[in-house]
Order: sequence, then structure tokens, then C-alpha cells
Amino acid sequence: MRNETQMRMPKIGLGTFGKSGDIGLPAMLAALELGYRRIDTAQGYGNETNVGEAVRQSGLPRATLHLTTKISYENLLPERVVDSLKDSLDRLATDYVDLVLVHWPHRDASAMPAYLEALRSAREQGLARAIGVSNFSIALLQRSIEILGTDMIFDNQVEVHPFLQNKALRSFCTASGIGVTGYMPVAGGLVGNDPTILSIAERHGATASQVAIAWALQDGVSVIPSSRSPQHLAENLAAGDLHLEPQEMQEIAALDRGHRIIDPETIAPIWD
Repeated sequence: MRNETQMRMPKIGLGTFGKSGDIGLPAMLAALELGYRRIDTAQGYGNETNVGEAVRQSGLPRATLHLTTKISYENLLPERVVDSLKDSLDRLATDYVDLVLVHWPHRDASAMPAYLEALRSAREQGLARAIGVSNFSIALLQRSIEILGTDMIFDNQVEVHPFLQNKALRSFCTASGIGVTGYMPVAGGLVGNDPTILSIAERHGATASQVAIAWALQDGVSVIPSSRSPQHLAENLAAGDLHLEPQEMQEIAALDRGHRIIDPETIAPIWD
């Protein structure tokens, strides 16, 4: 199942944070029409119903889509993990998700075995094709591997962009056979102000966002950029066809300065 899920998961997906209510559905429908086949949502985003409705209205066969959702922090209780995922499936109007993640690690380290085993149970019940984590540090991943084994954690979703490249964490994931999905791949638009990225974009007749996405893809990271604009959605998807030269990759690698954008004080782990 792991290899099948890997083959089916597109390297570029649609991030849906902030796409709730009336503004969410049109953006999701536009993305699916443009060719997106991977949609990333979460219990905490409040838009799983929109995702399910977008899939329904698109008319696309469920088997052609890759859906990810995430278990909210408050549901990281042994008795809540599976039930909350079933609630998510009801909202998504599907029998399964392709990938379910722990959205943020519980601050109580002793809780990890119970919620990870519950996640494994969800997979065994067919509620998810694969399981993974999000915002996990190296130390937390090491503990997760001790609990679940070496081949159970499919993906770690973390903030990755030219100004926060998370190289040590990504190296650990690669060595451990864990995929990396980068959220905030264009750093909330900050890449559009960087002279190096703008120079590379000009050489290719591309946008700064496309350069940032192409860099991540070529560096082994899948991405879930977010936009409500059909034009930007199309540009982001087209970034998969942009090839950067080795020197350009090195120029972007030099931009890493540990600039973290998402860092909620109450639940963020000790970062690497």
C-alpha cells in the first residue's frame, strides 16, 4: 500500500488553509478543473465539507484523487482519533482518505504511543491508505519510529521554503524513508521580494512563486501551495515543468536563514 500511495500522490497539491465558507468551494473547483488531483485539508481548517462538495461537483472519480486530512490537537486521545477521522470522512463524503496526519504533536510526550497506535488502527480499518505526521522534529520522528516501526510513517508535513529549508530534518526523513511535504512553499509571498529569486525568475520567464516551487520539487520536497486566484493556481501547477540549473539551485540554497512563519506558541514542538 505504501508504494501504491507514493505513486498516486502528486508532487504538487492544493493547500486549503483559509478556504472555508463561500470563498473555499470556488477555489477548490477551479483547482480541480485546472488539473490538481491532490487536496490537503485538516479538521482544524473547517473546510472538509467544501472539499467533499468540490470533489462531488467536479465529477472526477474518487480513485483519481489524493485526499489528505489531519487530526486536530484536541482529538489526539485514544478514544477520539478514529472517531474524529470517521467524522472527517462523513464531511468529505468519502469512505477513506489517502493520507491522514497528526496535525501537531501533543505536548505530553507520554501521549504519543496511544495516538499513534490509534492512527495505525485507522489504517488497518481501511479509513486511511497511509498515515503520517506534521510538524514533527527529528526527535519526535525517532520516537514515532520506535513506536510504529520503520515503514509506517509515510510523510512528514512541515514548513519548507527558500528561507526555511529544514535541511537536517529533511535529511533524517530521507534516510528513514519518510516523505516530506512542504507547506508555505512561497513563504507567504515573501519570495516575491527576494532579488535572487526574482533574478532567476526573470531568466526563465517565470514568477518568483514558480521558482520557489520548482526549487522545492527539485530538492525532493512535494508542495501544497495555496491560492484563491485561478491564475495563480495555474501558475503554481505549471511550476512542475520549470527546471532550474544546478547553479540556480545553489543560489537558492544560500538563502536559508531559518525564517519560520508558522510557530504557534502553545503547541509547536522544539524545532530542529
